[in-house]
Amino acid sequence: MSGRCSKVLVVEDEALIGMLLEDMLQDIGCEHVELVPRFAEGMQAAESGDFDLAVLDVNLDGVNSFPIADRLIDRHIPLVFATGYGSVGMDPRYAHIPTLQKPFFFSDLERVVRQALAAD
Repeated sequence: MSGRCSKVLVVEDEALIGMLLEDMLQDIGCEHVELVPRFAEGMQAAESGDFDLAVLDVNLDGVNSFPIADRLIDRHIPLVFATGYGSVGMDPRYAHIPTLQKPFFFSDLERVVRQALAAD
């Protein structure tokens, strides 16, 4: 992998998807994954955490994660969006952010992680 991926933030409100992402990211070579299920925890992590990458579920129990994305972008932390709607339903402001469409395969996650880290 071209970019560094030792610490990853995953903001995902579905526990099974979060655990799946955690396992797959570790299989890709990311050493530590911090999994948070709610918007407030995700925002706090985005404000103060030291991450090489973030994976954000777009819809966190009815609240969109765009403010978290904005904070990560301000801090120059690469990110990937994860959504059941794919890039079609995304806000055009985030067209440059790699999007992982749910359901996904390992190869899909690996591709968007590489894309996000290469863009950094």
